[in-house]
Amino acid sequence: MASTTTAGQVRAQREVVRPDPVRPAPVPPRRRRLALALILTAAFMVVLDFSIVNVALASIEREFGFSASAVQWIVTGYAIAFGGLLILGGRAADTFGRRRMFMTGLAIFSAASLAGALAHDPVLLVASRVIQGAGAALVAPSALSLITTGFAEGPQRTRALGMYGATASVGFVAGQVLGGVLVQLTSWRAVFLVNVPVGVAALLLAPRLLGESRLAGPKARRLDIGGALLITSAVAALVFAVSQGYSLGWTSPAVLGALTLAAAAGTAFAAVERRHPEPLVPAGLLRRPNLRKASTMNLLLGLWNAGELIVLSLYLQQVLHFSPLATGLAIAPQGVVGFAAGAFGARLARRVGIRRVLILTSAVATVGFLALTRLPAGGGYSPLLAAVMLVGFGTAGTAFGTMVTASAGVADGDQGLVGGVINTSRQVGAAIGAALLPAVAEAVSHGSRGAAGDRAAMLTAAVAAAVATIVAWRSGQAARQRLRHT
Repeated sequence: MASTTTAGQVRAQREVVRPDPVRPAPVPPRRRRLALALILTAAFMVVLDFSIVNVALASIEREFGFSASAVQWIVTGYAIAFGGLLILGGRAADTFGRRRMFMTGLAIFSAASLAGALAHDPVLLVASRVIQGAGAALVAPSALSLITTGFAEGPQRTRALGMYGATASVGFVAGQVLGGVLVQLTSWRAVFLVNVPVGVAALLLAPRLLGESRLAGPKARRLDIGGALLITSAVAALVFAVSQGYSLGWTSPAVLGALTLAAAAGTAFAAVERRHPEPLVPAGLLRRPNLRKASTMNLLLGLWNAGELIVLSLYLQQVLHFSPLATGLAIAPQGVVGFAAGAFGARLARRVGIRRVLILTSAVATVGFLALTRLPAGGGYSPLLAAVMLVGFGTAGTAFGTMVTASAGVADGDQGLVGGVINTSRQVGAAIGAALLPAVAEAVSHGSRGAAGDRAAMLTAAVAAAVATIVAWRSGQAARQRLRHT
């Protein structure tokens, strides 16, 4: 008898029926904390690398004779590789093994860090940063999915994700402080060397502390290579365009070409994924309201966080004339409070619910940025700078809340991909913020360094945080409406 199953029904079944996951081997309770500490250390190292290199750019520029535009490729090269490969890295972790991809990423990241520290050629230095970004794109989603598959959904996972968010918050700010110390006391090369012993130690400990997990079944080792190339091209081109738009000009051929490539690759990716038997990103996953909400809020969080750190760092050094080390110490309370927000976020979520946590934390970040719109035009340390603690609480709490929201109800076999999507949204937001907020500051100050432009940049960050608050609030309203109509 002929089958009456339609092609659409077959695709729907392929989206829903996924290979059973092979869970990690049970970790004894006494080793579970050590395993989490290892994951958090590796995640901290990757996040630290975003900001620690920024402090060294001036020294690198002097040694290699870089132009101001060329030296930015040390940052841009890392951002393009990291942002572009995150989704592929997440799916590779699900497919080939999360511990395996975690260790592979650590090995690549550590080797590239050593190459950067030893580089005596600017091309080799930029190339090492690109390879670092590729390694980080394996580490970040693998680390997140090791947590979400290693801890059962509920209080255990929430606490672990709280610590993950706290660690990420401290990493962004600690890079400013540690970078200032290393550059001031030793050399810019130390900001790369510091990764090597940490990476080697993590590689030695990972097989002992982490259990393996991956997809099982006949299709477990199949990866959508065409979709991977398209989505990598789309995200990498988008990150390049938004990070270089201000310096090259938004109407420059390079930026317009990158935006065109991003749109074309994104469109082609959507078309290819609809027809692929094992798509890189199942359509059903992207239709999940929780993932859409978390990704949107993470993009906004990346925008305000990356832009604020750059603008505030320049303000402290060029307007208040702080040293790089003093600048890092002035921003440090943001990371300390952020760590506390992540560490105790699970308790707050149990009391008020994760949706209210997201509303509260993004609203607190908004208030912090509004306070920073009153930055003084001169003098010493201003009490207004204490507002960075509000920003730190809001940023870390929002990061924690979005990770809990995105991973809730998702099968173990897709947790690596979810980690890639969440990290990609934040990275794209960071690229936009790093370009947008300094551009706002410079446009308002008419090219001269002044507090008026920095205040305008803080207002832009406040708008982004306020939009995130609205997204968190409206998602609850939409959920209640869906319940009333079911």
